[in-house]
Amino acid sequence: QVQLVESGGGLVQAGDSLRLSCAASGRTFDKYAMAWFRQVPEKEREFVAAIRWSTGITYYADSLKGRFTISREFAKNTVFLQMNDLKPEDTTVYYCAASNSRRGFRTSDYFRRSSYDYWGQGTQVVVSS
Repeated sequence: QVQLVESGGGLVQAGDSLRLSCAASGRTFDKYAMAWFRQVPEKEREFVAAIRWSTGITYYADSLKGRFTISREFAKNTVFLQMNDLKPEDTTVYYCAASNSRRGFRTSDYFRRSSYDYWGQGTQVVVSS
């Protein structure tokens, strides 16, 4: 069993920064990609950012590019999401996801929820104005 455990959420003011962490544990699996999604009220989870584990190549939602940065640390099996200049509209639950794909991804696959095999329980971010 693979577990993804997010941490780092909390209550901040507009303009502040937060760094979310997601640690993968449990059964060893070959991580092809890891990503962050967030829950949009009354909508499906939306893509935030993804990283190809082996190469570190990153992908971002256009609307968040420049404010959010995804990174990973091999030794700790952890992926991070650095969020800067937070806005009230960033308030929601953020989810970590991982894929153990053996076939690889097309570029478009990084952005799809269905591409990921494992999900964390989510961490709440609240940004006050």
